[in-house]
Amino acid sequence: MPTVEVVRMVPALAMPAAATELSQPDTVVADLLDILRRQLRMDLAALARIDDEHLVLQVLRGDVDGFGFCAGATISRQESLLGLVLAGELPETVEDTLADPCLAGNCDVRERGIGSYTAVPIVDSEGRVYGILCCVGHRARPGSPERDGRFLRLLAAFLSDAVLDLHEMWERRRQIWQEVSDLIDSGGPQIIFQPIFRLEDQHIIGVEALSRFPDLVGGAQRWYADAATVGLSTELERLAIERALAVLPVLPPDLTLAVNASPSTIAAGLLDLLPASVAGRLVVEITEHEHIGTDRHLLLAVEVLRSRGVRIAIDDIGTGYAGLEQLLHLRPDIIKLDGVITRGIDTDAARRAIASGLVEVASEIGGTVVAEGIETPAELATAMGAGIPYGQGYLLGQPSPPSEAAWLRPDTRRSGAWPRNVRPEPSKPAGPGPRGRPLDGKPAPAPDTGAPSSRRARGGTAAARGGSPPTEDRTPPDRTAAPHW
Repeated sequence: MPTVEVVRMVPALAMPAAATELSQPDTVVADLLDILRRQLRMDLAALARIDDEHLVLQVLRGDVDGFGFCAGATISRQESLLGLVLAGELPETVEDTLADPCLAGNCDVRERGIGSYTAVPIVDSEGRVYGILCCVGHRARPGSPERDGRFLRLLAAFLSDAVLDLHEMWERRRQIWQEVSDLIDSGGPQIIFQPIFRLEDQHIIGVEALSRFPDLVGGAQRWYADAATVGLSTELERLAIERALAVLPVLPPDLTLAVNASPSTIAAGLLDLLPASVAGRLVVEITEHEHIGTDRHLLLAVEVLRSRGVRIAIDDIGTGYAGLEQLLHLRPDIIKLDGVITRGIDTDAARRAIASGLVEVASEIGGTVVAEGIETPAELATAMGAGIPYGQGYLLGQPSPPSEAAWLRPDTRRSGAWPRNVRPEPSKPAGPGPRGRPLDGKPAPAPDTGAPSSRRARGGTAAARGGSPPTEDRTPPDRTAAPHW
């Protein structure tokens, strides 16, 4: 049976990098490993780096599962096959491991089914031993050990500059890993909440949970992007959601809580975090521009959430193909109009057309629209004129901790900062008004009292995007929503 070819790398190298230049070296190494494996007609090529008393399997190419290797795994330098080769205690090339007395009883050979291998140390451009480059095969293979060794050394020398880049990349990502791990161990980001308004009567109907991090450089968006580069985004998002859900006991029963989660976090499961009281009170907003397509795990997880009375919102709609693809596959209850569209909507016909179109789409699928990032009276009036029933943003209400939140007091549910004499500006032509399911259980407003949009702040633990400055922290999986959305 032909070997299924896959690429596996350490999570820190395989995840999308916060800065694009970080992802280049591992791609180069993976391509070179593929050349090596094909040239030597073996089943797997790998680069492992030294990390104190261990070797870390950093980049793998070929039949990873067939040998039971795991990208990012650490193996002992004292006991593993590669460690013994690196120490000079085993030959660099063996054509038939079962016939070589030096390998009798070797655990790697027996348990992983290694029939042949060739390996050489790899040195960076500064002369330091970085790790080991190797190829392994399932079966014994006749060949020319001397010629294979020369080719392997040739490639190892070529990789010297690339591994220096990998070393720098690894050090940076190890630093990120430590920073994110320390944050998780300390309890995660602080959670603040931004109100969401029904624009028809200016009443708060829900709150969106946002993350605030200790370091404001880059804000929440930077923290969640960094967590993704080292494979900790799901853990960080779940922690932020859990902290956001802690507000439910003090949240008035007529308000909804919205939390944000990336597709990968939703697919990994959220039900274990949800108390029984969330039915009808929780909105999970799907964030990130991850490819969804017809991902069965995500679609199944979404349906399970819906069966528990959780409504689904989609973020960043209007900013690209990925958001439209989510819309088609998930048919959300709530469409969040991104702040990129809301900002300047009063002076841009294209933005108004997108907003009106999404209101129409929402009505066709039985959903509704929230406009994010409303920051001026003109944006508010134009969003209302487009038929958008709900909104959030700095103009309407700023994020705050529960101890300072007006939405905990029934007598202050209206926005104290609501602009005077704001009237909806009809779009061109004025839309028919939303016909979909309202977020708050009330009849949809008339066409001329449509509602503004709320700016997106990444849910539960995401950055406060809605209406907040670009550096505002984002809470990935927590979003505010009204109980009747």
